[in-house]
Amino acid sequence: MDIIANKTFDEERALYNAHGLLVQDCTFDGPADGESAFKEGQGIQVRRCFFNLRYPFWHDKGAVISDSEMTQLCRAALWYSEDLEIAGSKLHGIKALRECSRVAMRDCDIVSPEFGWSTDTIQMEGCTAESEYFMMRSSHLTFRDVQMKGKYSFQYIQDAVFDHCNFDTKDAFWHGKNITVRDSVVKGEYLAWYSEDITFERCKIIGTQPLCYCKNLRLIDCEMIGTDLAFERSEVEAALTAPIDSIKNPLSGRIYVPAVGEIIRDLEQAKGEVIVGAQCCCA
Repeated sequence: MDIIANKTFDEERALYNAHGLLVQDCTFDGPADGESAFKEGQGIQVRRCFFNLRYPFWHDKGAVISDSEMTQLCRAALWYSEDLEIAGSKLHGIKALRECSRVAMRDCDIVSPEFGWSTDTIQMEGCTAESEYFMMRSSHLTFRDVQMKGKYSFQYIQDAVFDHCNFDTKDAFWHGKNITVRDSVVKGEYLAWYSEDITFERCKIIGTQPLCYCKNLRLIDCEMIGTDLAFERSEVEAALTAPIDSIKNPLSGRIYVPAVGEIIRDLEQAKGEVIVGAQCCCA
């Protein structure tokens, strides 16, 4: 493997079509303001590098990026690439990851609006993220110990598992399909409207009007805090561990809850049962 170390690059396509290259302690910045440093590369390893120019990793295969920084000026850093590993790095430019496949991220700091769109098969562990429209239209997500803040997250995603995560978000999981969230905190308004086949296990859910217009919604031993007008027009099986403010017009299924402030029934089609003070057998 060829090695490039302690260099500065600012020209267009500085390392275009590189194969089997290790680049370490390098800077991609300068007056030439060149784009697409590693475009069309394969088998690249990047360590402790600084990126301040646009589009560095497009159409790459098998890139491994560690302990590196991509600034706000490093727009659209990773697009149309596959088999990526990113560890211990900062991704701070808008649209940092999109249209990629088979991505593994660990211990990264993400500050990137519109991150992760249309990505297939992504694993993320020990990361923090601040984003809007985070991971929209992506599939096969496996997240563990991820802290995320920002509006409109995980919309239109499919086939996802989230473990021990903390999401401070709004309008999350809209139109999502086949999703499991375990041992996590999800805070935000209007959670998971129009979703299908979504399950929350041992989660804490916070915020107004959650889980409406859902199909095949399941909650197992979940706590809901500050949640009013929940489950409107949803097909739901739920076992709640704490009182809830109000439930409105569940379409079908059963909701087991220790206590409820108000049950609103003003829709004839809403036949879902609310069973107060009894334990559920639906786990």
